[in-house]
Amino acid sequence: MSEIVLQDYSQQWALAFDELKLVYQTALGNLVADVQHVGSTSVVGLVAKPVIDIDIIIPDNACLPQVIIKLSELGYVHSCDLGRTGREAFKLVENAGRWPKHNLYVCLADSLSLRNHLVLRDFLRTNPDSVKQYSVLKKELAIKYAHNIDLYVEGKTAFITDILRRAGFSETALLDITEANKAKL
Repeated sequence: MSEIVLQDYSQQWALAFDELKLVYQTALGNLVADVQHVGSTSVVGLVAKPVIDIDIIIPDNACLPQVIIKLSELGYVHSCDLGRTGREAFKLVENAGRWPKHNLYVCLADSLSLRNHLVLRDFLRTNPDSVKQYSVLKKELAIKYAHNIDLYVEGKTAFITDILRRAGFSETALLDITEANKAKL
């Protein structure tokens, strides 16, 4: 397993997202409602693994088959939902430095996964003290679980669900998120 490496925030992440967003908008056209930069690289000041997280938002599942075809033409393979209802994962097969390293998801507009990503991102963007706390936590977890991404993710979950709880997520939704983030041992 590779080592978890965190970096200080870089403006290059926003520029990389803008580049990729244009690629998806051009290729997918009216199949998508929006393309959002999510995850730690989308929050100024937050340490992150240097991997851009991107959510392509579709209005309903009827669009998904055509989106899968269009993304395959760009070099992506559909990896299914990876246990997250309403969010489909895609892996770029052969990047060879063509685009910045990224994770790509296609999310239903009303999905819990999308709401989780957007609410957490938007909260952190407006709460610099929480960004500092989250950065400290992530650094501690990256040291403690340097070679175990599953335990690293699980270790962040209580911090994330606390924010989502304050934002009004139901206990059922929070339990779903917690369960999805549990380490697979």
